[in-house]
Amino acid sequence: MIKLNKVKKIFRNQQFVVILALVLICIVFSLMTDKFLQASTFTNIAKSCYYIAFMAIGVTFVIATGGIDLSIGTVAICSALIGGTFMEKGMNMGLVMLIMLLVGLGFGLFNGFLVAKLGLPAFIATLGSMMISRGLGSIVTKTRTITFPQGASPQAWFREIFMITKSDSILPKNFPTGFILLAILALVMVIVLNKTRVGRYILAIGSNKEATRLSGIKVANYEITAYALSGIFAALAGIAYVAVYSTAQPNTGNGFELDAIAGVVIGGTSLSGGIASIPGTIIGVFIMAVLKIGFPYIGVQSHYQMFITGFILIFAVFMDIINRKRKA
Repeated sequence: MIKLNKVKKIFRNQQFVVILALVLICIVFSLMTDKFLQASTFTNIAKSCYYIAFMAIGVTFVIATGGIDLSIGTVAICSALIGGTFMEKGMNMGLVMLIMLLVGLGFGLFNGFLVAKLGLPAFIATLGSMMISRGLGSIVTKTRTITFPQGASPQAWFREIFMITKSDSILPKNFPTGFILLAILALVMVIVLNKTRVGRYILAIGSNKEATRLSGIKVANYEITAYALSGIFAALAGIAYVAVYSTAQPNTGNGFELDAIAGVVIGGTSLSGGIASIPGTIIGVFIMAVLKIGFPYIGVQSHYQMFITGFILIFAVFMDIINRKRKA
């Protein structure tokens, strides 16, 4: 009886469920097609999940407060477009990436100010920022597509951070080095979320904002911090995106945030706030990436993928509601 209760407890853990789901999805794709278990498949999965994973890590902190950030997709592209404009004028790529991070931080602080200081609903504030960042990228570039350095260009070194593109490297060509950076940043954010005052207060705000305020904590400052982290990681996503795909186009980025938020929720972070998991977020993003890459191999078209992913997201939210009622 005791063992049965332990088994039930394990299966009530959403993170265990998503890990199991990821393994089962990989097994199913492997059985249905020989193309799935190939190095190129996992390279494509890496390419499609880098920028989503960075956005997802950042927005996890916002969702942990009980808020939402709809601007991360367009902020990622906007930062790439603004940084790329400076690059075209001859600026060093290191400084270009710094500018991109500052653009992301600026939008994060702006969102945090609107929500925490002015009291705007997070949905409306970040929806407005989505439109502003999308328009700003088009204005700065005059609606031009920005192409980042490739091949033997001295400025193309930043691409090696995410994917080995040179055949003379110690690591094999197309090796997804971005996994190393992603793992390091994810580990750092796990520590920030679970072992630091910033993380604990952010979770406390999501659990009970008024009680946190009455305990003497400056709630607004920590809400702004959460949005600032979201903005920085959105800019990191922009860097990862252009490193993998080489170009950034105005009027794009819409929809990226939906994949990131879906990964966060599937991974066990509660949309009501107060509960968050960085490892769960990463697993959730990988589930989304595996589905995106695996479905075409078995003849499932993209619109069916969206259809199925929608049901997965609804199920994840339903699981969160059930867990909250059980703990209440």
